[in-house]
Amino acid sequence: MSEGYTVAIVGAGLVGDRLVAELRRRDFPMKELRVLAKSARTAVLAGETFEVGVAEPDAFEDVDFAFFAGTEGEKGAAVQLADAAISRGAIVIDNGSDFRLDPKVPLVVPEVNAAALEDHEGLIANANCSTTQMVVTLAPLAREFGLKKVVVSTYQAVSGAGRSGVEALENGREDAFPRPIVGNAIPMIGGVGDDGYTTEETKMREETRKILSLPELPVFATAVRIPVHTGHAESVYVETGREATLPEVLEALGAAPGVELSEDVSEFPTPIEVAGEEGTYVGRVRVEGTAIQYWCVADNLLKGAATNAVQIAESLVGARARA
Repeated sequence: MSEGYTVAIVGAGLVGDRLVAELRRRDFPMKELRVLAKSARTAVLAGETFEVGVAEPDAFEDVDFAFFAGTEGEKGAAVQLADAAISRGAIVIDNGSDFRLDPKVPLVVPEVNAAALEDHEGLIANANCSTTQMVVTLAPLAREFGLKKVVVSTYQAVSGAGRSGVEALENGREDAFPRPIVGNAIPMIGGVGDDGYTTEETKMREETRKILSLPELPVFATAVRIPVHTGHAESVYVETGREATLPEVLEALGAAPGVELSEDVSEFPTPIEVAGEEGTYVGRVRVEGTAIQYWCVADNLLKGAATNAVQIAESLVGARARA
């Protein structure tokens, strides 16, 4: 494979656009890049013009990596087409929610649990956008201090709902969210379950448990949509297994892969500043005994989707090179 891999992207929306950009920016070794969707057409993604092919089984012939993009959290084409791609030799990296909690499918954030890739059977799940940035910050705290409880409130950008969400903010489209988004905050992302938690909040709980290998960890989430184009923010409260000091927490977070830390409590990241960046940004860190509070922000289309997916593929390429 010295000449590179054949890569397919299924989905020509916001995440598909970012996938093209990330594959190019990170110089992923490719000899061919295909874009597939429900219908054939010409589309411009990340400034490149593609003749989009139809997403059907034969389109995956000779494909090495197949990224299923879709809208964040949306049930995607992987249910219909992942098996066909895998049977033709592709490794599928799925951004949708369908397989994340399947015990046979690794759910991977490379900075946290790259070792889970050793057990894949051709299908790997990309975590939910809001989960991804949170576990990047929770992992070092779990290692150093142990976790007893997590309470999180999210402030999520409209691009997490795809083009319809962006149109709701930019053009006043009324069918994207349960209430008007302009000048508003909507504490409901997804449907509400019998326990009162929305699907987004449930995903954060269950995915966090799986990625951190802490199946009983109490995770209490409130997910809120706000009128921001790109970039999810989270206010996180953690109860730890032992007491920690502020210098210890800052050291743990500052050394964690993928974390960009503002140590001065008066400094903090915001969505508009991190849009287009691939890291997870942390500020407003406060510590009192076994309680840690902080603020974290990430680009939901990059680290929350496209960047994480490409990092998974890079990890697999690296593992092949070492074998």
